[in-house]
Amino acid sequence: MDEPLQTTRTRHWGRFALHYLEMIIAMFAGMFALDPVWPLLGVDLSYDRDPELAYLLMGFNMSVGMAVWMRFRGHEWPATLEMCVAMFVPVVPLFPLLWLGVIDGMGLMTAAHIAMFPLMLAAMFRRLDEYAHAHH
Repeated sequence: MDEPLQTTRTRHWGRFALHYLEMIIAMFAGMFALDPVWPLLGVDLSYDRDPELAYLLMGFNMSVGMAVWMRFRGHEWPATLEMCVAMFVPVVPLFPLLWLGVIDGMGLMTAAHIAMFPLMLAAMFRRLDEYAHAHH
């Protein structure tokens, strides 16, 4: 017997929301796991002193966490890389604002974090079928 359409839709949106939550958790896991490694390797960056490099390294850390989880969940490279790009796109308009003195390093980090969440959602909506189905 077929499942009622409303139940199917609810289940698909639930899976979509779960994937989004997983991406956020994986992003923070990558950041928290890799952040302590860099000082051990002699990398000492600060949002006050080196805001561009500090942000790019944090974006890398978050991207590693998401990429590992997405590949584990069976996502192909195009979807994985799109999600990683969402970590870096916010700095395109923010770096010039930083250089002009409109925002500081902490403002850069805050604004970029605020922007990356809807950008992650946009990447997911771009591949709605992939994120809303249970085949991963």
